[in-house]
Amino acid sequence: MSTAVAPSDLSAASPPGEVDQAYRAITWRLIPFLFVLWVLAWIDRVNIGFVKLTMLDDLKWSDTVYGLGAGIFFLGYFFFEVPSNLLLQRIGARKTITRITMGWGIVCVLMMFVKTPAMFYFLRFLMGVFEAGFYPGIILYLTYWYPSGRRAKAFGMFMSASGVAGVIGGPLAGLVMNGLNGVNGWAGWQWVFLVEGIPSVVASVVTWFYLTDRPSQARWLTPRQRELVEADLARDHGSLGHREESLLASLKNGKLWLLILVFFCVIAANSSLTFFGPTVVKEAGYTDPATVGWIMAVSYLFGAIGMVVNGLHSDHRGEARLHTGFAAALGAIGLVLTALFIKTNPTLALVAQTLAIIGTMSAIPVFWQLPGRYLCGAAAAGGVALINSIANLAGFGAPAMLGYIKTQTGGLAPGLLIVAAVEVCATLLILAFVPRFAKVRS
Repeated sequence: MSTAVAPSDLSAASPPGEVDQAYRAITWRLIPFLFVLWVLAWIDRVNIGFVKLTMLDDLKWSDTVYGLGAGIFFLGYFFFEVPSNLLLQRIGARKTITRITMGWGIVCVLMMFVKTPAMFYFLRFLMGVFEAGFYPGIILYLTYWYPSGRRAKAFGMFMSASGVAGVIGGPLAGLVMNGLNGVNGWAGWQWVFLVEGIPSVVASVVTWFYLTDRPSQARWLTPRQRELVEADLARDHGSLGHREESLLASLKNGKLWLLILVFFCVIAANSSLTFFGPTVVKEAGYTDPATVGWIMAVSYLFGAIGMVVNGLHSDHRGEARLHTGFAAALGAIGLVLTALFIKTNPTLALVAQTLAIIGTMSAIPVFWQLPGRYLCGAAAAGGVALINSIANLAGFGAPAMLGYIKTQTGGLAPGLLIVAAVEVCATLLILAFVPRFAKVRS
């Protein structure tokens, strides 16, 4: 008499190679496409860091105006991120990501027509509104496809797109600004917004036809693979024990607010490097937009590698806490060294900034393993968005602070030291208050 295998035990009873093959199929189907979308999102979000090199002079704006505009993007994030993620859970990723991608692409194109600070602030806020649900939405979406023991690698591969976007976006912006300046009566910085916004609009249409919401709907997997993946996800869900499922109840959980504070400190550094990295290069003595773009490209290439390597190592060791904390500490050290050398040794300053980018970016994908230890269901959907939205207020405050300090002092060093102090707090908070735990392995 045969004994039926329970669904939750199906993956455990199957040959490991069969399960691995199913996840390889998922990875090849989802990660490259999501990677491209994040590259487009990141380029459209941060291209103002490069166009700043000429746009401010053309429009007669100060660094204070720029810093506020760069940061106000994150206010849109703050107000609309949680609703967007809850909507994704309700209607699915395909509809949500299509809407988001179309919206930010159109706004990026409209940025080429900005003339006044008020219009600049409005469009940057609107960019944040549209893009609000993308990053936390993809984090949530990947939890539908990968068990906890495979997520750091998946997160790292997806999030490394922000580093690759720096590799592509810097040289592209420099090439466009130098090559198309004056064509059709438009400045080079206007062409950057047009050239970089249109691909996102096209990608939104592709998203509608390409994305699949859940493994059970994946016709590109075999029926056997769908069964294995769903059983593996069910096993992983059960092995993590009790986790809060109510968003309202999770708001009373001190660990949620601790994670918000930790990520706030990391984002303060990440947004500072994103929006003022090209300015650091310029302050170190390199003024040609193309040269600045290539220098930043090298830094972000190393940052992308760091994200993937840290994610792989985290999965291999079954540990996320120290992989986040030590990476943030490395980022803070890099910021301090950048501030110390920016006026005295340009080469060391650029090496230090690269170190800061590597450390700060490497902390991010592994950090997102931590919320899943405490939250699931609606609490995970809302909690991930809440962590990202509140923490990204640092993305508003840090660039605004740096812009103000540079306007007042003529240099970035004092502001970079402040940001470094904030980032090292992430490490201290993790070591002091985040409990040790081993990630569940697949």
